Amino acid sequence: MDEVLLIDKPKDWTSFDVVGKIRSQLRTQTGQKVKVGHAGTLDPLATGLLIVLIGKATKRQDSFMKQDKVYEVSMKLGQTSTTADAEGEKTDISDARPTVAEVQTAVGRFVGTISQVPPAYSAIKVNGQRAYKLARAGKEVAIEPRTVTIYEIIDLQYNYPQITFTTKVSSGTYIRSLVTDIGDVLGTGAYMSDLRRTAIGEHTVQNAVAPELAITEVAIPSDN
Repeated sequence: MDEVLLIDKPKDWTSFDVVGKIRSQLRTQTGQKVKVGHAGTLDPLATGLLIVLIGKATKRQDSFMKQDKVYEVSMKLGQTSTTADAEGEKTDISDARPTVAEVQTAVGRFVGTISQVPPAYSAIKVNGQRAYKLARAGKEVAIEPRTVTIYEIIDLQYNYPQITFTTKVSSGTYIRSLVTDIGDVLGTGAYMSDLRRTAIGEHTVQNAVAPELAITEVAIPSDN
């Protein structure tokens, strides 16, 4: 079995939830344990394209993970969050209302190749431990900056305190960090309020299916 499935991950599902659902469906259909993985985690609060790999296709995981990605982003000004998204504990920073021109200038500063520090609540390993585990334990997390590329930020809309845009980024880019950095430049603070991944390389969410329908996309080997 060698399958690449495009899944539209719902909100509040972890990427592992999706993999587990499909693995269970396949076990029921085939009566066998089937290897299932994914190519790029989406946080539970995010929705959109998740590439699920079945059988021999799991060997191609790295090639998918290295591809560029497209996201639809919503961010809220005025507060920061411990997790850099809507799930974390909020802190009021400023009630200043930037102008449209100020927002456009701040966002535009991040288009190109930039240095970015991933959020403390991430799966990056620090001294052999996942950063988010250290952060949850109240320990200070020092993560080295990484070089990423923001190819474009388009469809920018601003209605205080919300900013929305679509962005195409290189592998390894953290949208939560991008949002936090924009908030820092504006002096208002910011956190990511919503995120939807719409493309990975040439694969788009328009061709994806819900996790419950994934089994209909798999060619189940016949016993005959």
